[in-house]
Amino acid sequence: MSVLGKVGVVSAMTAVSRVFGLAREIVMAHFFGTSAIQSAFVIAFRIPNLFRRLFGEGALGAAFIPVFAEIERTEGRARAQLFLARILGLLVCALGLLVGLGVALTYAVQALCEPGGRWDVAMPLTRIMLPYAPLICVAAIVSAALNVRDRFAVPSLTPVILNVCWLAALLLVCPWLPAEGYWRIGAVCWGILLAGAAQIAFQLPELRRVGYRLRFRFSGWRASPYVRQVLLQMGPASLGIALAQVNICVDGWLAYYGAAWAPSALEYADRIVYLPLGLFGTAFATVLLPTFSRQAASADAAALVSTLERAMRNLFVLMAPMALGLMALAGPVVALLYERGAFDAQSTLWTARAVAAYALGLIAFSSAKTVIPVFYAHKDLKTPVTVAAWCVLGNFALNLASVLLLPEGWRHVGIAASTVLNSFANTAILLAILWRRGLRPDLWGLGRSALRALLAAAAMGAAVWALHGWLAGRGLPVWLTVPAAIAFGGALYLPLARLLVPAELRELLADLPFLRRRRA
Repeated sequence: MSVLGKVGVVSAMTAVSRVFGLAREIVMAHFFGTSAIQSAFVIAFRIPNLFRRLFGEGALGAAFIPVFAEIERTEGRARAQLFLARILGLLVCALGLLVGLGVALTYAVQALCEPGGRWDVAMPLTRIMLPYAPLICVAAIVSAALNVRDRFAVPSLTPVILNVCWLAALLLVCPWLPAEGYWRIGAVCWGILLAGAAQIAFQLPELRRVGYRLRFRFSGWRASPYVRQVLLQMGPASLGIALAQVNICVDGWLAYYGAAWAPSALEYADRIVYLPLGLFGTAFATVLLPTFSRQAASADAAALVSTLERAMRNLFVLMAPMALGLMALAGPVVALLYERGAFDAQSTLWTARAVAAYALGLIAFSSAKTVIPVFYAHKDLKTPVTVAAWCVLGNFALNLASVLLLPEGWRHVGIAASTVLNSFANTAILLAILWRRGLRPDLWGLGRSALRALLAAAAMGAAVWALHGWLAGRGLPVWLTVPAAIAFGGALYLPLARLLVPAELRELLADLPFLRRRRA
């Protein structure tokens, strides 16, 4: 129950952050729509996010936590404080150098660009955004240190600070600035940069309460064997995360090459899809890794396979109606959330196409998050990285084909669809590798469960699409038709699931904590 309580705290704070993130995208859509300047901002913001995933909450954070916990337990808090300061000092030095090189590179690229062209527009925004990278990475390492001390609420709530600063720049500053040129989008960039410092400051009181201070020790990576240990351990994970994040950046660049508005449409669609995925997919991954680790440590392969099968069946029953429902209501949902101000009907069409293409990714991405922890539990980081590398190459090939072969209004759809297809391929390959290693989930049974859940969800989606069309045809506003269609879909899916996936539905309901407590 203690672990479930911590997961509940993280999930609740994640939900708050996702809602604020969606709110900021709604306001961004109002001010900038799918304009070229918005797409240039999306491209610029992805670069510091690459550093955040790699050096902050990603590989470095994963390698830092066990070493920090071990030092605190065996050598005391003073040595742990010194180790934390050395990691932060090394991080700031390395990222400071990269930021300096990146700023110089933007000037070189801009000199080669056509004046006023899309890449020329992106470079000034990139220069503003690059210093956000060391700030957010320091904030992520501070969050990791707090997690070691069993402090989860403040670190999980820290991303909300970014969204609050972002919204403040949009709502309090942008209305007073000229709509033309860089003024408004520049204010957003500076607001994000301020948010990086604010996210560090927000955590400092909690850091002091657990007995630590924000210190920087610039002693190099050779000064401590623990620092060297962290750098060695983060190597394989860094490669995997770097591949995924570079792939995301390349997707954005290809989309930007295909059409100036395309990165904006993909970003708005991505925000919609990742709202449910961030809650359910992340929660499953958070709970499954320690569970798989315990089962792997005790060599209980049967229990591990059973847990994997059950988790995947739960995901099919949960994600299938969300995926098919989102496909059926892609246009109305986008219109409800975004269509106002600079976000016009054409922007809605482009974004809705991307949402429909991304929708099945709810199943693909969640399945990958479920299977990959099995390898991590067996301390095998190499296999997921290798599979991811091949999938990145496949994704790049499909994306390039989409940009070169599809008409302009559909190129970004091809990019979204290729991301989903490669995620399915990634999961399938990993399951095949598990089968060869003797960890043999019932793939035919899982396939039947997935197919039946998709059939139930497809029937629900068709009914939802028809109901929404009927309501909209009678002149009802979208803020009434969409909630009514969603409520109807939820009510309809339950009897359909009882008919088509009865065992899986009973299993899912049995796993819900509040139902277990009620039965007890």
